[in-house]
Amino acid sequence: MNQDGAIRDAKKLGVPKMLILGLQHMFAMFGATILVPILVNNYFYEATGENLSRGLTVSVTLFCAGFGTLLFHVCAKMKVPAFLGSSFAFLGGFSTVANLKTGMYADMAANDKVAYACGGVVVAGLLYLVLALVIKLIGIKRVMRFLPPVVTGPVIICIGLSLAGTAISSASTNWLIAIIALVTIIIFNIWGKGMFKIIPILMGVIVSYAVAAILNACGITNPDGSAILNFSSVASAGVVGLPPFQLAKFDLTAILVMAPIAIATMMEHVGDISAISATVGENFLADPGLHRTLIGDGLATSLAGLIGGPANTTYGENTGVLELSKVYDPLVIRIAAVFAIIVSFIPKVSAVISTMPASIIGGVSFMLYGMISAIGVRNVVENKVDLTKSRNLIIAAVIFVCGLGFSNGITFTVGGTSITLTALAIAAIAGIVLNIILPGNDYEFGVNAEGDKNRGIHQ
Repeated sequence: MNQDGAIRDAKKLGVPKMLILGLQHMFAMFGATILVPILVNNYFYEATGENLSRGLTVSVTLFCAGFGTLLFHVCAKMKVPAFLGSSFAFLGGFSTVANLKTGMYADMAANDKVAYACGGVVVAGLLYLVLALVIKLIGIKRVMRFLPPVVTGPVIICIGLSLAGTAISSASTNWLIAIIALVTIIIFNIWGKGMFKIIPILMGVIVSYAVAAILNACGITNPDGSAILNFSSVASAGVVGLPPFQLAKFDLTAILVMAPIAIATMMEHVGDISAISATVGENFLADPGLHRTLIGDGLATSLAGLIGGPANTTYGENTGVLELSKVYDPLVIRIAAVFAIIVSFIPKVSAVISTMPASIIGGVSFMLYGMISAIGVRNVVENKVDLTKSRNLIIAAVIFVCGLGFSNGITFTVGGTSITLTALAIAAIAGIVLNIILPGNDYEFGVNAEGDKNRGIHQ
């Protein structure tokens, strides 16, 4: 133990305490990680009337989170205590692919659509490797001049706002339960103590699900007459079984939907590694190096997409657990990763989770999507973006109109292939191009440490 009370070698605590600490990290990431496949399944069900039976399921997601975390640790020389869970930044992309009605997507089954979306995730992960190479060759400060907060902040804001309608739609299936989920998250986030303050989303799900179970047992239904809970899938689920993996499929339209989101998530990665460095008191940007952590995150994301999982990202919740426990040994994170992999092979757990009502998803999303946009605002504020400057105002304005105005994107044909550029892709491209051509770019990474630390879309 160091003078600051931090424990950097967890082996001194003994195996039982290490296992408990690992479980704590797994529970910290659990609520947010499993929410992504639940939300995505909801998108595809609303668009096609079909539930996902392969690919982006709870089991596959947990496996990808656990295995991706272990892969990240190998790439980062076992030095960085980071957990990789599901990224919320790609939700907008999955929603867009679910609702594609043009060309070959017109009558495509839900499982096939999600396979093409996952192909886009694979390419997004590979973009991390490109950025890692560029950073290694020319340095992080030069690279970040092309991705300043005046670009990344508004793009992050658009991600959250573009999903707002989905939250309302889900919550409206039962407003009582949705509001209970929302209020619970707020209470634990503001007044929670210790570990409970770290897991407000998980507590929101647990409390609202308990209320839903009580109402269901009393014979109360949703306003439309449907049952609040349906346990038919739980009885038929096995105790042990392989996650329903699905190989990714590739199409240029889906790639152009998903890949540009990597611009936001790569900035999230920089912010998270900075935050972990500040928490632990070690400069991980220098050792093992940002290029190595980017490679780890990128490979984990590409591998997840390849087998039908969501994009991975470093998790802010687990950084909070590090601060709470003062145990900074990455070995504890790897124990949590192994636990996640074990749970992924228990279909009963996935089946129970899949019974979560749409109203709970809506209540959680109500807070979640708003927070994504709010973090985009924080990104702009904490990096002191001067919106009295015409160049900054123009860049932000164009990003907002592109990101929210092109609701159906832009579809065009190249070589007989129909390609759709989504609103988020158009916004990101417009922002980067304007930042390059307009004079007066004075952003320099590393000058405002607090602003650089808080650049990501935390779960």
